[in-house]
Amino acid sequence: MTENYDTLSQAIATLQEKGYDQDLNLKSNCIECKSLNYKILAEEFEVDEMHRFEGFTSPADSSILFAISSDKYHIKGLLVDAYGVYADPLTTEMIKKLQYKP
Repeated sequence: MTENYDTLSQAIATLQEKGYDQDLNLKSNCIECKSLNYKILAEEFEVDEMHRFEGFTSPADSSILFAISSDKYHIKGLLVDAYGVYADPLTTEMIKKLQYKP
């Protein structure tokens, strides 16, 4: 069961305690783990949890947090990104993969 968090920082801290220790970056066609020099394609990872956070004063503060795991690369990490009009363009494969359904 996915927990509800009041803040992005609370969610990050709790998920890090659960072993999501890599910092991941979203690219148009993959997820990048810079510290390990991995480019992880859509078919190589799973979205374990997703949490949305609305900005209190500005839509620019809206963000989404993904807890992601990859059996192929034996890693668990966190991906924080903007959503809505501020989101970066993605390939169709990445859009489908990031439509988390618990």
